[in-house]
Amino acid sequence: LRRYQQEGVNWLGFLLKYQLHGILCDDMGLGKTLQTIAAIACDTHLRRERYKRTGEERDRPLPSLIVCPPTLVDHWQHEILQFCNETLVPITLRSKEVKERASLREELLSSDKVLILSYDSLRLHLLHLLNSSISWNFAVLDEGHIIKNPSSKITAAVKSIGLCSLHRLILTGTPIQNNVLELWSLFDFLMPGFLGSAQHFQLHYARPILDDRERKEEAKVIEAGDRALDRLHRQVLPFMLRRTKEEVLQDLPPKIIQDILLPLTPLQSHLYRLAVRKGGEGGGGAQGEKSKTLQTLTQLKKIVNHPMLVLDAEQEEDKQVIAQVCGPGVSPHDINLSAKLLALHELLVDCGIGVEEEQSSSRVLIFAQMRSMLDIIQRDLLEKKLPAATYLRMDGTTPVHQRFEIQKAFNSDPTIDLLLLTTHVGGLGLTLTGADTVIFIEHDWNPMKDLQATLLQAMDRAHRIGQTKTVNVFRLITKGTLEEKIMGLQRFKL
Repeated sequence: LRRYQQEGVNWLGFLLKYQLHGILCDDMGLGKTLQTIAAIACDTHLRRERYKRTGEERDRPLPSLIVCPPTLVDHWQHEILQFCNETLVPITLRSKEVKERASLREELLSSDKVLILSYDSLRLHLLHLLNSSISWNFAVLDEGHIIKNPSSKITAAVKSIGLCSLHRLILTGTPIQNNVLELWSLFDFLMPGFLGSAQHFQLHYARPILDDRERKEEAKVIEAGDRALDRLHRQVLPFMLRRTKEEVLQDLPPKIIQDILLPLTPLQSHLYRLAVRKGGEGGGGAQGEKSKTLQTLTQLKKIVNHPMLVLDAEQEEDKQVIAQVCGPGVSPHDINLSAKLLALHELLVDCGIGVEEEQSSSRVLIFAQMRSMLDIIQRDLLEKKLPAATYLRMDGTTPVHQRFEIQKAFNSDPTIDLLLLTTHVGGLGLTLTGADTVIFIEHDWNPMKDLQATLLQAMDRAHRIGQTKTVNVFRLITKGTLEEKIMGLQRFKL
């Protein structure tokens, strides 16, 4: 363990000693998993020794529970086996079979093994786990910001199981993503009632802090917001530990973020103008206007990525549009139709990827929101223009049990040039230090989703412990479009 990780384990030990609970919110990539495993292993060992001496019920061995995104179940199992296989025994539950659940109950009631479940699996097996009279030593939530919505079914399931545990711990690099009320939900799992009811928290903390942000010109509002924030800090900070990479990893190479602004191709410009014009046509009432606006935004997002996301190569009418704007004989699979595909081609060639006579020194993660965009990249760019490039792919259709194997293969095999990922799958918890270049093809336009957190999580798949090279991050953004405006609003956060 590095020095700061030892300090993290000591902090967790302090919480355990005084029956307290907390949030380990170190920067992504600093080893929250390893620190947690070390703390569980230490406490498990000490508990065994105490039980040998006393034989008392309060010291008997207890199992621990780790809840994480499905992509990380195998990762947790692998890390426990790698670092603490003599102390901890990890087990998973992948089946819905009653027999397996019954045998699992017997296994857990008489041991201090570590059960690793996804959030959905926990919800699915909740009643069985609650009815099994199992008391847990640790209940750990990895990527714990998943329970930020206090009214979701997953949050309710997690909180009910938390009440059956001695020690509760949340791991997250982003404890607050959109608003301060999310912090209440996390602490309601850790220490129910510590921050009062949701209504009390909203009145005394969340509302004054939000008003301070929105109405900065009013002195009374600013003062009330500052007081609320100060009270909240004093109340929660003793139960939170956060270290940034800049503070603790002087030897970690830098991360360089570059925005590449791209002019739309003629076909993209033509389709973009048509979509804007069509979206501006009135009619349909308030509800109809809202629906129409969402449809227009979806169309614009697809157009700036690639025209063939809105056109059909088999439709005669769409073929004529391509011919009229681009000239006769232009294939719908021509990379020149999309500014982003052209830029991606140039970036990959600059990295030496797909260039047969040159050994690539870079390895790349390519992130997209839509699987259909990854399909186009794979078919029109990699297979046709860069056939020598080697790549793997991970998206929502990739079976959960295969995702860890793909991660392991990419990190261990330097002959694999690329990994294609959807942001939703690749942005949570994976360790992909085999890459030194990250390229974002598209970006989430939904204002209800926190773009900053999503981007930072995806970027830090590569920029974490184990990385020895400078990580270059490229964001492809189309000029003169709504995408440029949205990304401009977010840029100051990064």
